[in-house]
Amino acid sequence: MNASVVLFDEITTASGLKAGVARLNSPQTLNGLSLEMCELLTQKFTQWSNDPSIALVILRGEGDKAFSAGGDLHGLYKGMLENTSGNAWNNVHARTFFDIEYRLDYLIHTFPKPLLCWGSGIVMGGGVGLMMGASHRVVTETTRFAMPEISIGLFPDVGGTWMLSRLPGGIGTFLALTGAQLGARDCHLLGLSDYIVAADAYDTLIAQITQSHWTTCRTANDARLREVILHLEPETLPPAGSLGQHFAEIRQACDGNDFNAIVANIAVWVTHTDPWLSRAAKTFLAGSPGSARLSFTLLKRVRFMSLADVFREEYIVSLNCGIQGDFQEGIRALLIDKDKSPRWNPSGHDQATDDWVQCFFNTPWPAGQPHPLADLGNP
Repeated sequence: MNASVVLFDEITTASGLKAGVARLNSPQTLNGLSLEMCELLTQKFTQWSNDPSIALVILRGEGDKAFSAGGDLHGLYKGMLENTSGNAWNNVHARTFFDIEYRLDYLIHTFPKPLLCWGSGIVMGGGVGLMMGASHRVVTETTRFAMPEISIGLFPDVGGTWMLSRLPGGIGTFLALTGAQLGARDCHLLGLSDYIVAADAYDTLIAQITQSHWTTCRTANDARLREVILHLEPETLPPAGSLGQHFAEIRQACDGNDFNAIVANIAVWVTHTDPWLSRAAKTFLAGSPGSARLSFTLLKRVRFMSLADVFREEYIVSLNCGIQGDFQEGIRALLIDKDKSPRWNPSGHDQATDDWVQCFFNTPWPAGQPHPLADLGNP
């Protein structure tokens, strides 16, 4: 195992306690989240959570372009190719990857110490899963936040359905179906981030953390870290985002239980005068109709579930995506053959019915076996 894919440091602060720093170190792949990264982060975060000398933790990506642009799609594609059995449980790579990734995401959500995520640059897919659960989520003027799984035949996993289902009515559905990118102001508006800081302020942030006095009290450290970050917020914020400008329009068009009506409402935005909204509609129409129906159904199913139950539900659906639907074809068209001409099945939204989507919720493992994430959220 090559530890260099994640770099770990411990910074001694003015009080003698330390700040743990984890840096995703694969800038050439925009810090795409691999199984190895997940294993290393889980091991170190577990260690830091139990180390009384660690007062807080910082998570960031190396390079200027991305915190993390997603997960290891090439590895997942290889696993799907190798599994010719037609049985989702026989895809050993997928069931291992999603198990470890989802456990890591849950660990971040429930981390017992302040955890700051520096969400500068691209934050997509698996990167959103890492950032979402952090106690102090920072975005910058370069942040591009999205769940673009509609374009690869998947759905917003890594707890993404939990996050999106809890946004104001219609907004989560719009983001899931269009993969629309959000900047700092829109992330802040939706509560997907807590602070907006200039991208070049990271070194100053570390200096301020180093010079601060930390304690073993979680509440005091949360408040102190908030104070440090707020001190760095610029007087002039980035411009208001497109989602904020069209907030009411999007809510009206994308709320409710009528999938076909929402499909029609998004489709008319192809000719919208706002390029951002037009691009969202074009991405939706070019994306997988099956993924649109699956995402829509999932957001309704998980809305009142606990976080742990949502991860358990997503795990089942993710494994089934390895043999059902468009996941393999979406990766092929985008990353393998790069022809950008996926052959979606079903090919139209009218064929992606509520009856069709139910197969994604079938338990894939042998009868009588407990859910692999059964212990998640239990003492």
